[in-house]
Amino acid sequence: MNVDHVATLRNARGGHFPCPVEAARLCMAAGADGITVHLREDRRHIRDRDVERLASEVSTRLNLEMAATPEMVAICTRLAPPACCIVPEKRAELTTEGGLDVFSPSPFLREAIARIAARGTEVALFIEPDPAAVEAAAALGAQAVELHTGRYAEGAAEGRAEELARIARAAKRARELGLACHAGHGLSYATIGPIAALPEIEEVSIGHFLVSTAIFEGLGEAVRRMKALIAAARRG
Repeated sequence: MNVDHVATLRNARGGHFPCPVEAARLCMAAGADGITVHLREDRRHIRDRDVERLASEVSTRLNLEMAATPEMVAICTRLAPPACCIVPEKRAELTTEGGLDVFSPSPFLREAIARIAARGTEVALFIEPDPAAVEAAAALGAQAVELHTGRYAEGAAEGRAEELARIARAAKRARELGLACHAGHGLSYATIGPIAALPEIEEVSIGHFLVSTAIFEGLGEAVRRMKALIAAARRG
């Protein structure tokens, strides 16, 4: 469960409410297997203190999304969360727009992966669903990949079968290379089933849809409903 947009709502008015740490606790109580937060350079939603509190107060798998910058690597190596996912980041974007460029990566990316992994944190790279990108991520030293599902989840319904096939091919290649395979971006009740049914996908990260749905259903109920859909897809 990604709680970034609980912090977005808090920051819209200032103050301390709603608290993303309390939201994380509620999500865990409802069955979430882990908590994801993206600490952006501009701190537009999650802030340093949120991450510090989650790392020390919430007993679950914390996944820190971050750009590969010296500042973020220093924060990640200091806190040593169970997992991190390195993502591309542009100041002007509303949300992450696509996968990392793993074919012509920044010179710092390989060093960032090595430094974070040395602290015992599982390092994933957020990439396009392409077997060649999976191979490039493995060559950079990543232990996991998160496949970008945005085109599948947000595209026209008639194009989903093709996008799902791309994701399935990339997920299969990840397993062949011994990488953990995650998926995320734009997933909803309507689109989660086929992704969760892929046997290679070990983890899905969902945030904006569930925080938005919580306005109508409540956060705990939204998490429980999504978990039930994932479980049903796994059972086939």
